[in-house]
Amino acid sequence: MDLMQWLTDTGLGRMVFTMLVSMVPVVELRGGVPFGVALGLPPWAALIAGIIGNMIPIPFIVVYIRRIFQWMRRRIPRLGQLVDRLEKKAHLKGRKVTKYKYLGLFIFVAIPLPGTGGWTGALVAAFLNMPLRKALPSIFAGVVTAGLIMTFLTHTVTTLVT
Repeated sequence: MDLMQWLTDTGLGRMVFTMLVSMVPVVELRGGVPFGVALGLPPWAALIAGIIGNMIPIPFIVVYIRRIFQWMRRRIPRLGQLVDRLEKKAHLKGRKVTKYKYLGLFIFVAIPLPGTGGWTGALVAAFLNMPLRKALPSIFAGVVTAGLIMTFLTHTVTTLVT
């Protein structure tokens, strides 16, 4: 059995595949949950895999992204414009969060719309110098809330289609 067959034909493989999809920026759990259900996972299993996958990169982003961006500017100057765009996005999104701090971060991550989510929330937390121990619970609660919303929507659409 090859890797792709294992990822699509076994329960554990489907969970891992859903986690991997949920780790991807932009897609995150908002795409991971429907993906997992489409693979044949029960909605609750897709939700758990999506939350785990979405959360794995978050602490690393909060703690290391500023150093990574500095390193990229020094070592790979051509990526400077990309770094500038990402920092600008984080600062613009951060304005919305600044007023309400951790509650704002939770709400920002919890609303399953394009441009929000765990990755962007972690960027915002990093650029607002939020300590990981305080930002992580807000981001986690937001990811869980977004996951519950996406699971409900996925289940509703699946029920209506079948």
